[in-house]
Amino acid sequence: MRTPRRPANPHEAAEALFKPVKKPATPAVERPTLPNVKELVTLKLDSEVLAHFQAGGSGWQERINDALRAAMTNKD
Repeated sequence: MRTPRRPANPHEAAEALFKPVKKPATPAVERPTLPNVKELVTLKLDSEVLAHFQAGGSGWQERINDALRAAMTNKD
């Protein structure tokens, strides 16, 4: 016996279309981190802090990075 091309109950057919598809979760692939790779981030700083580092001219982002690295190693 062949199944009909159209379902007998249109309401059940419509409900079946909107059921979420259950996909198996793919495991997260952890990529190895490379040493000394800089990452683009958004950071909110006080305007006075930003002005202080920008006053030295170009390279202000590296100076902020150096100051943060120094704070990392000088923790009490």
